[in-house]
Amino acid sequence: MVNFFNELSDILFLDIETASQEEAFEALHPRLQEEWLKKEKHIQSKDSEIEPGSLFFNKAGIYAEFGKVICVSVGYFHFVEEENKMEFRTKSFAEEQEYDTLTAFVELLHRKKWILCAHNGKEFDFPYLSRRILVNRIPLPEPLQIAGKKPWEVRHLDTLELWKFGDYKHYTRLELLAAIFDIPTSKEGIDGSQVNEAYYHKKNLEKIREYCLRDVLVTAQIYLAFQGLPPDLEIEIINKDSSE
Repeated sequence: MVNFFNELSDILFLDIETASQEEAFEALHPRLQEEWLKKEKHIQSKDSEIEPGSLFFNKAGIYAEFGKVICVSVGYFHFVEEENKMEFRTKSFAEEQEYDTLTAFVELLHRKKWILCAHNGKEFDFPYLSRRILVNRIPLPEPLQIAGKKPWEVRHLDTLELWKFGDYKHYTRLELLAAIFDIPTSKEGIDGSQVNEAYYHKKNLEKIREYCLRDVLVTAQIYLAFQGLPPDLEIEIINKDSSE
């Protein structure tokens, strides 16, 4: 069990929260406005007539070209052998400027040869982070570099992919997995659909950070459940904010 926990400590569980690049469509650079209107034609309902740019606030955040990373939360397990206990150490990066948030996250990735794990990470978190890191002219850190690598050389885990068992048609929300494994919900007070409003209208980055951290913990607990570990396993949670 000790060896398993030591191997577990190499996994960096993460979650990101994103928002539209600007609060209003009109604030976008004209070139991006033009590109968004083209994108909007593909995402609007075929039967609805909408005002150009009206989908921007609610939809732009999910596209790395029109959105930005406002929070990256991470967590990793640490086994304290002399005390025979397991800790889950968490940290958030949520600065006023996306560049500062991503720079701090990238610095963490340089400290160790991490295995990255997220729910739907291969479809969303990992590519989104990679794109926004490059947009901010930050060199892409090694754990996110996948070009030219063989599949087994890419150190990415995805709890959604693990749950699919090869069924590529199947999508399972993090909240559903938490429910079936009897893991406390992360959706207290806010959910993903409310992040843009909380960020721009309520100016509540702290609430977003807390929500993001809860998702990281739930993802880690789901991963433990996948390993067949008992739900009553004692783990001490240690939170560290981005100012430390």
